[in-house]
This record gives sequence, structure tokens and C-alpha cells, in this order.
Amino acid sequence: MSLSPDLLERLLNARRFWLMKSEPGECSIDDALSAPNQTVSWFGIRNYQARNFIRDDMEVGDAVLFYHSSCAEPGIVGAAEIASAPYPDELQFDPQSDYFDPKSPKENPRWLTIDVKALAKCPVIPIKALRNDPALANLRILQRGNRLSITPVERDDFAHILKTLFH
Repeated sequence: MSLSPDLLERLLNARRFWLMKSEPGECSIDDALSAPNQTVSWFGIRNYQARNFIRDDMEVGDAVLFYHSSCAEPGIVGAAEIASAPYPDELQFDPQSDYFDPKSPKENPRWLTIDVKALAKCPVIPIKALRNDPALANLRILQRGNRLSITPVERDDFAHILKTLFH
């Protein structure tokens, strides 16, 4: 699906731009689109740098490339936006959760989450297509050793992906 001109303009006028990875078995673009208000909690972040992006840099209205990882065909599968301020990830306090952290105190939680609203789905833009596009040579997700689940994206790279690859 291509983006409407209004949605494209809205996304490109965001303050900041992000690529956020999710395993489709945890939360897919389809899950997000079918959730109430097309909004899901981006739970389970257990990397300090990614947590710091949530805590210090993300704001409501920031634009997001929704990326499926750890699957048969990893790649960008949609566009979204940040839909809340950061808040404690309650799973860190649940001993039954895979995301439980016994060292995280309730009075000063270590891990945060943020709500993400899905706006549009596209056919998978595979990582190979991103790698083969010279205009995206500096895209952080393509840098050697980068495994972060949340990465900032430059405005020009975000615009290029939406205008040329997002169909």
C-alpha cells in the first residue's frame, strides 16, 4: 500500500525518525493494525541504549519504520508513530514473564516502554533491498555490528525509504 500524500507529509514533518524492530511472533504489523486504536506497547526492551532512546529522545508524533526481525524475511513492513510518553514496562516486575528483571525496583524502574500506533502496512522491504540502495549507505541498521531494536533514522533516509521503497 502506498502512503496517502497527507500521511506522507505528516510522517516527514515529524520531529524525529526511528526504526523499531519487533519479532512478528511477539508483535507483528498486523497485530498492531488490529489492536485498539492501532496502538501497541513496545514492551520487552532490555538494552540500555534502546531504553535511553525511549527515555530521553522519543516523543509523541515521532515517525517510525516498523521492522520485522528474527523471521524468514526480515525488513520494513510498515509505518507508525510514537503514541505515548515513556512509562514503566510492567513485565520487568512479573516473575512469570520472559522480561522479568529481579534487580529492577518498582520505585525506580530500570526498563521503560512506549506506545506505538501503526499507520500503514507495506510489502516487506527486505534488508537486502536496503543494503543494495546506495542512498541508504549510512542507515544505522546497516552498520556492522548493529543489533539494537531501536535506532534513529536520518530524515533524508526516512524520506527516501517512504518515497522510493514503500509501496
